[in-house]
Amino acid sequence: MPSTGYRGGDVTRSVWALARMLGGAGILALLLWRLGTGAFLDGLRVIDAGTLLVAFLIGLATTVFSAWRWCLVARGLGLRLPLRAAIADYYKALFLNAALPGGVLGDVERAVRHGKDEGDVGRGVRAVVLERTAGQIVLISVGVTVLLTVPSPVLSHLRAHAGLAAGTAAAALGAGAVVLLAGTRLRRSTSRWASAARTGLAEIRVGLLAKRNWPGIVLASTVVLGGHLATFVVAARAAGSSASLLRLAPLMLLALLAMTLPVSIGGWGPREGVTAWAFGAAGLSATEGLTIAVVYGLFAFVAALPGAVVLVGRAVARARAARAARITDEPVVATPLAVRVLAATAA
Repeated sequence: MPSTGYRGGDVTRSVWALARMLGGAGILALLLWRLGTGAFLDGLRVIDAGTLLVAFLIGLATTVFSAWRWCLVARGLGLRLPLRAAIADYYKALFLNAALPGGVLGDVERAVRHGKDEGDVGRGVRAVVLERTAGQIVLISVGVTVLLTVPSPVLSHLRAHAGLAAGTAAAALGAGAVVLLAGTRLRRSTSRWASAARTGLAEIRVGLLAKRNWPGIVLASTVVLGGHLATFVVAARAAGSSASLLRLAPLMLLALLAMTLPVSIGGWGPREGVTAWAFGAAGLSATEGLTIAVVYGLFAFVAALPGAVVLVGRAVARARAARAARITDEPVVATPLAVRVLAATAA
């Protein structure tokens, strides 16, 4: 019976992974149908060596600060993680995220690998989850603030549907109150789920909210968000957009928020769909918005290419180590000449 349960979980995960990929593919297919292939091809034509170098350098900065954030969280949970190793693992994760369907397989691999190295896979996974969550919290906080204050299609829709927006806000506050109430009950419960929840809350306190951690985590997350926005600006200028930064800011943040949706193919799909809609709704060109999103995606892939070097380098090192181990384990067979030499020496 337990094996049946595991099969059921595997099937559920497989179906969910397939649904995510189909969702991303569906968005891209819809964009191709409505806007044609021109925007995608323009994304390839407008890129040059200069913009690629700028995007690569921005990616280097964001990767280093992301790895530092991971180090802070991991050390807060009692795990060892040198910054140099974290940078290499983060680059490899970014490359796998960009090269493989789903967009999260690289993060899963670095979480499990670090957990195995430290002898605690569960804590290694939770460290990566908390590290990524910290970045999402800063993104959502800045994004919501900008979208609610700077003129954009989102702000226009909120004003046009003020009642619905107020109801949604009230529902969110109600959900928050329910979570707080559940948290107070979890403190008194002795169930396994309550114990797991208390462990998670304790790790949030020491991993994210500890005095020695949270300033660095906030700083790193802010720099990473700034790097993503800067990459979008470079993509916009490369695509020929002359819109002001104030006009672009809410559109770029909306695209970054869309990238957090769990429906994509290597990060492609929601970003392109939302950017095309946002630019069109803002009075700009939807085709231009799609081209900018494509350029951003290509920039992100180029910035992650050092991860391929890490991946290949480690594979070569493992192969050499395995070969050396086989040579060491092979028995030494004495040749006839060696036997005669040894006999003469003994005589």
